[in-house]
Amino acid sequence: MSRLPPSASIANPLEGDKLHAPSADRNAGPIVALLQEVAPASGRALEIASGTGQHILAMARALPDIHWHPTEVAPDRIASIDAYAAEAALANLHTATYLDGTTEGWAAAHTPYDLIYLGNLLHLIPMPAAQTVLTEAAQALAPQGMLVLYGPFRRSGALTSLGDVTFDAELRAANPAIGYKDDTWINEILTSAGLVTRLHDMPANNLALIASQSTP
Repeated sequence: MSRLPPSASIANPLEGDKLHAPSADRNAGPIVALLQEVAPASGRALEIASGTGQHILAMARALPDIHWHPTEVAPDRIASIDAYAAEAALANLHTATYLDGTTEGWAAAHTPYDLIYLGNLLHLIPMPAAQTVLTEAAQALAPQGMLVLYGPFRRSGALTSLGDVTFDAELRAANPAIGYKDDTWINEILTSAGLVTRLHDMPANNLALIASQSTP
């Protein structure tokens, strides 16, 4: 993920290897509340692009009967995730592993997951890469598994707030291949993969897209 504006990924160093993203503090609560509402009661969960590790730590604390598997591509992010996990010492939070979700074929190398969570990534990568992430994630789900996507999206082709217009313009100015993805386009990809989706409004004009093989 090169050529991003500074506003796209802010992470400040803390003690040791830990990194801190202010946005993760702001949106962790609503994301956890959503997962408490829709996630399976137990099972295995994969987070694609776990970032600093703040989100998956909050998820693991709030949903202790789910075993959480964080992944990342950046070495400093992997180190940060593991630092948070080591400090928390939660039995259901596993060490981070390397995963590039934009690489075709990764789903075949994974035991199916009951829950896959992906937050704040799709607007930072080109459309072909986003399509690969979505199709591979659909293939990595267990038969009754659930995919939860979170972030800023176009809604039926439109940007619906001034903040979204500004941020999308910043992204495209830094890299014309990236920017907000449309919820209709995502729904088409997931429907083609055999999933049924629904939308859930989130704070700060974000959306969650919830997908499974049967109506959530």
